[in-house]
Formats: sequence, structure tokens, C-alpha cells
Amino acid sequence: MNSRLLIVLTALVAATALAGCGPDSNKAADAAKKAATEAADKTKEAATKAAEAAKSAAKDAATATTDAAAKAADATKDAAMKASDATKDAAMKASDATKDAAMKAADAAKDAAAPKK
Repeated sequence: MNSRLLIVLTALVAATALAGCGPDSNKAADAAKKAATEAADKTKEAATKAAEAAKSAAKDAATATTDAAAKAADATKDAAMKASDATKDAAMKASDATKDAAMKAADAAKDAAAPKK
């Protein structure tokens, strides 16, 4: 079996050597070189386009992140203003209620201290 493999490989090498020496071998080599150059150029172009697309996507993501951060800051500011307003309202109502209670307590104390007729 090893001798058969050796014979097949020898025949393959001989056929390749004879094909390489033929008149069409230069044309085939030039065509292969041209195809390889074209493939390299297309690969380079595709890589450049991919890099540009990645750069554009990163820029878009940064813009979206900045917009989201600005919106979050605005929402936080609005919430703080509403909380401040609600606290002021509650404090005013508590103050008014305390004044009313103090007035009623004073009136009740006057009524209790007044001589009864």
C-alpha cells in the first residue's frame, strides 16, 4: 500500500512539474496573481468600510448616551422641583394648622379663665 501511495504522489509531482513548464504556466501565474491582488484590494476596501461603520455606530451610541443623560438630568431636576414645591405646600399647611390650633387653644383658655355668670 505504501508503494502505491508513493507511485501516485510521484505521478502527481511529475504532472505538476510538466504543467508548470508549459507555455500556459505564465498566463496561469499572472491570472492567479491578478486574482490575489483583486481579492486583497476588496478585502482592504471591506475592512475600511467596516471600520467606518464601527466609527459611525460608536458616534451614534455616544450621542444617544449623551441625550439620555441630559434627559435623565432634566427629569431629576423636575422631580426635585416638584418635591420642593410639595414640601413647601405641606409646610405652609402645617403652619396654618398650627396657627389655627393655637388660636383655638387661646380662645378655649380665655373661655375657661373667664368668670362664669
